[in-house]
Formats: sequence, C-alpha cells, structure tokens
Amino acid sequence: MTTVTEAPAVAYGDVVPMPVHFDDLDAMGVLHNSRYAVLVERAMTLWWTERGVSFSGGRPTTPDAFNVVREYGITFHRPVRGTGDVSVHFWLDRLGATSAEYRFRVTSTDGVTVYAEGRRVNVRLDPATMRPEPWTEHGRTIAGALLRTP
Repeated sequence: MTTVTEAPAVAYGDVVPMPVHFDDLDAMGVLHNSRYAVLVERAMTLWWTERGVSFSGGRPTTPDAFNVVREYGITFHRPVRGTGDVSVHFWLDRLGATSAEYRFRVTSTDGVTVYAEGRRVNVRLDPATMRPEPWTEHGRTIAGALLRTP
C-alpha cells in the first residue's frame, strides 16, 4: 500500500506529495515518461480543488476552473525507480490576463533529488465561445499564493 508523505517546505509555490503506483511504471520498472504529466496534473488539480476551483457533476465550480493546457514541456534528469511517493513542487512564473505560466519539479519526498522539471501554460476559456477569457479577480487572488515573485 502506498502512503503519501508530508511535503517539504519551499520558499515559493507549493509542494504536493503524490504516490507512484505499479501501473505508472514501464517495462524497466521506472516511472513511464507520460506519467510525469499526470502527476503534475493531479497535484495541481488537488491544490486548486482544496481552494474551491474544480469540477462537480461535470460542471466547473468557478469560471476559472474552465481552462486548458496550451503548452507543456519537460526535461527528465533521473528516473523514478519503483513505487512509492514523490513530491510535485509547482509555482506560477507569470499570471497574464488569460494565461498562467507554471513551472514545476518532480522530486524525491525530501526535495533533494530532482527527477524532472518543466513548464506548463494554461489558458482560461469562455465555455460558450472556447476563446480565451480573463481570469476572475477571485481566481487571481487564489493564484497569487503560487507566484514566485508577487
């Protein structure tokens, strides 16, 4: 059974502990490259959900929950071997009118070993037009806690 450990303290952004399960591994017993994006997605979703920005019954709980990933890039440094816990440290480098530029690291639970790091850009959309729409003031206030330099 996998148990999630407590996250290390960081100077900016937040850290969410995440479990690596057996079905996340490839044939060599290391975390499959595609699963890093899933871990980052789940960590960020959990963080926003704890602050009331999520989906319920297939509908966004707030307008800011209706956003999509526009860009995603990752650099792998070391493999995660086997099951257990990792930490996902993420923060906002930039919060634009309609976009949010995240940076992230997937690390060991103590934060010492960096397995991968990357960048992700989300864009808030208007659900009717599917065009970029500005973040609400409420969403911007919540996101402010993730800004590396407020």
